[in-house]
Amino acid sequence: MIRVVLAEDQSMVRGALASLLGLEPDIEVVGEAANGDEVIAVAEATTPDIALLDIEMPGRDGISAAEELRRRVPGCRVVILTTFARPGYLRRAMEAGAVAFLVKDSPASELAAAIRRVLRGERVIDPGLAAAALSAGPNPLSPRERDVLSAAADGSTINDISLRLHLSEGTVRNYLSAAIHKTGARNRIEAVQKAQAQGWL
Repeated sequence: MIRVVLAEDQSMVRGALASLLGLEPDIEVVGEAANGDEVIAVAEATTPDIALLDIEMPGRDGISAAEELRRRVPGCRVVILTTFARPGYLRRAMEAGAVAFLVKDSPASELAAAIRRVLRGERVIDPGLAAAALSAGPNPLSPRERDVLSAAADGSTINDISLRLHLSEGTVRNYLSAAIHKTGARNRIEAVQKAQAQGWL
């Protein structure tokens, strides 16, 4: 049996996924979690073959959960399943150790087939998303520019961001300016929107 844990914050979706996978003769759902923090503990307790993770969840998101699972449950392969087909998410997920990236509107039979392929050591990526990621190119933002832009997403002032990230106000302005330039935005609000739309944050 292929042992799978699920992490999905919407309980109805999580229940539907568990039921669909439970119909497969060779797949067993051995644990469920409502967020990225919870799935680490569930995976450590159940030692699954596969962790099926949503990206956008409360607390730790699916990408950072994938990174943590790679460290703490190294035998577990991560499959990202998301509504958000953003090219930047794909790149970040692969860098975090995910071996498959699928969108939620794929048929259930494709998900089961992808899980089997991953267990055989293959990488599985939604073809449309792979093409979009290649045409979009790499994330132009440095890690620090991403941090500052993420901190600006809630409308925080330069002073707020500098205190939160332990940077001088001048440094925050420099990072924001660079991020605005790299995203081709007119201001930081637009830079945040463009970066989020690409999955760079």
